[in-house]
Amino acid sequence: MTAPSAEERKACWGARDRYWKCLEDNNEETSKCQQLRQCFESRCPRQWTKHFDKRRDYLKYKTQLEASGFEPAKPTEKT
Repeated sequence: MTAPSAEERKACWGARDRYWKCLEDNNEETSKCQQLRQCFESRCPRQWTKHFDKRRDYLKYKTQLEASGFEPAKPTEKT
């Protein structure tokens, strides 16, 4: 696989952003964003779509934890 050009990267990121916006606007209902998902998948390498999907899930989870007042555990001293 060759590295995508700057134009291909911009097209991929733009498709990703439009798809994510659609999901946000439609309360995560994927059926309403199917065309944008297909565009996203066609413009981005498969590896990238997997990465972006995982990244989005992580960011949503992180936001949810922060909203619920979650604080990470403080490190303990090792003996």
